[in-house]
Amino acid sequence: MTEFRLDAGSGDQAQTIALTTSGGIPEVIWWGARLPEDEDLVALASAARHDLTGGMLDALPALSLCPEAGRAFQGQPGLVLAAADGTPLSPQFTFERVEEESGHLRLVSVAEGLRLTHELRAYPTGVIGLRTLLDAKQPVRLHWMAAPVLPAPQEGDIIDVHGKWTREFHLNRVAWTPGIRLREARTGRSGHEHPPYAIFAGAGATNMQGAAWALHYGWSGGHRMVAEELPDGRRQVQFGHAWGAETQPGQHFQTAELLALWSGAGLNGIGATFQRDIRDRVVTWPDPRRPRPVHYNCWEAIYFGHNLADLSAIADRAAEMGAERFVLDDGWFGLRDDDTTSLGDWTVDRRKWPDGLHPLIAHVHRLGMTFGLWFEPEMVNPDSELMRAHPDWMLGPADQVAGRNQMVLDLSKAEVREYLFNAVSDILATYPVDYIKWDHNRLLPVVDAAQTRGIYELLSALRKSHPEVEIESCASGGGRIDAGILAHTQRVWLSDSIDGIERLRMQNDAALFLPAAVTGSHVGARRSHTAGRVLPMSFRAWIAAQRHFGFEMDLRTLTAEEAATLKSVTAWWKANRDWMMAGTIHRLDSDDPAVIAEMQIAEDGGRFVLFAGQEGTSVQILPRPLRLTGLDPKALYRVRLVNPEDAPPQSRGPNAIKSGPLTLSGQALMQRGLLLPVAWPATIWVVEGERL
Repeated sequence: MTEFRLDAGSGDQAQTIALTTSGGIPEVIWWGARLPEDEDLVALASAARHDLTGGMLDALPALSLCPEAGRAFQGQPGLVLAAADGTPLSPQFTFERVEEESGHLRLVSVAEGLRLTHELRAYPTGVIGLRTLLDAKQPVRLHWMAAPVLPAPQEGDIIDVHGKWTREFHLNRVAWTPGIRLREARTGRSGHEHPPYAIFAGAGATNMQGAAWALHYGWSGGHRMVAEELPDGRRQVQFGHAWGAETQPGQHFQTAELLALWSGAGLNGIGATFQRDIRDRVVTWPDPRRPRPVHYNCWEAIYFGHNLADLSAIADRAAEMGAERFVLDDGWFGLRDDDTTSLGDWTVDRRKWPDGLHPLIAHVHRLGMTFGLWFEPEMVNPDSELMRAHPDWMLGPADQVAGRNQMVLDLSKAEVREYLFNAVSDILATYPVDYIKWDHNRLLPVVDAAQTRGIYELLSALRKSHPEVEIESCASGGGRIDAGILAHTQRVWLSDSIDGIERLRMQNDAALFLPAAVTGSHVGARRSHTAGRVLPMSFRAWIAAQRHFGFEMDLRTLTAEEAATLKSVTAWWKANRDWMMAGTIHRLDSDDPAVIAEMQIAEDGGRFVLFAGQEGTSVQILPRPLRLTGLDPKALYRVRLVNPEDAPPQSRGPNAIKSGPLTLSGQALMQRGLLLPVAWPATIWVVEGERL
């Protein structure tokens, strides 16, 4: 037997993956809290051996990094292969060698004509990245290949993510049962429906305490997750591309990277590490020193109705409110008066813009704002010059059902990527654009990994040629949010819904995976364009201030009171953005289900802001104490309610924090908690804290 280990992270997020092999593909014997340096891995491997009993084979097949059907493994295999002619293959691999360097393991196993490599890499952010590679001497057909397979804990629940358009990032928490929980995204993108995340919560784990294991598959083209409890009681988790995503025979295949981590500090430990990893490792920033700019997007103000006079007037108001970036959304190109035409024709519409975009951009620049522009390069309308010239560039069958009046361009074709690169690059060369909102508004007609590799290649080429341009990933809102797309972009549009009630929960749940710095959040119109609710400006503005802040409405319709509130919140966000965008979001365990609360804590722990949103009406008469987290129990903190003016008339008692600052210990704030004033639904309390 041969053993290996890989360690990552520190403190209560320090983790170890330990492996053993007795000649076959290595298997994981430990994934969890960091083991002592002198842990006897031989003894650990020996202790992991199971007994046998009736109704079983005479040997227990290994739950290896790639469970093998050819070795009588009775669960979901990690590799499903066929010869180029379709003949099924059931190889049996033998471990060949390990290539080991600091923080990196390459475990190589071979079968006749095949080499299977499992890579494990420890990152400074605390995650461990895992990837599987397959090389074949002759072309083979790959139906399924899992990233390195991990054992799941024997305790607790499965938490995975579900969503739909305008209601993304909803957490499912389900118990383990014998058999398979299968989540598969087959829409050609990571998807609203089944984003590529899973958390395995230990017994009794909450946001603020307990053990948790988590996985994030960094792939944008659809994935498959298998969480399986075998008849013998062992549990395995597999992630990989969607079944059948590799449509052509080949000699080299690889999975995306599967990001794995363990936390001993509850779900917040998972969120803290994932946030740090995305912000500090995965994303590459055009200028890391530049503060995240206050964002204005014109979409819900004018939709397709572009004209210079209206947009200039709106830009004036945006600058007055404190915006620093102005984004021109859909409708500026081709003959684009609605969503039925012109996708693919990336030239400025001279009916709307007789002098091009220069007059608007010059006006925006005079106001001190930078300029951003909307594109949807992967898509094409049948009613477009591009489709008429190149019907062969369409992905999928000719008789497919359209989506939002559009088809998809086949990005596996080099000539398609070249056309799109030149079309987008020409606009960026002609106009001083510092930001692209890159949209993706329909489901793909086929599942094809080559399409995802094509978009990565296109984005890489554009970023190499225009390194100063920031790109937002938008896919009908939050339909493509994962580490794969974030390696090429710097912002995600969490949802097309900017309704404050929806965003309160959605942003809170997404904080388990995404940092504030990449999560776009805008102040919407008085009446939500997606939910129809009428919500107060203070609530809408403070919800947006939890993430990368901006606004998206016709600012000319603001009342004087609304404008004053929006300017005030914008100024507050600008004053605090540097430490907030570099800090960590911690979800709170609220004892009142009507309250959704979180803290954002500075990197040095010296300050924090608490957001406590009243989503609905509480059952009890008065607010329950809200217990904070992540503080030094021995330190003193001065806490101050930022927005006491939002207290309703029914708040008529001597609530202390409503009247002025308080000084309390971290122990008191975390154990007993903070009593906030009575609140109406659609109120969010904002409390600043400073360590003394």
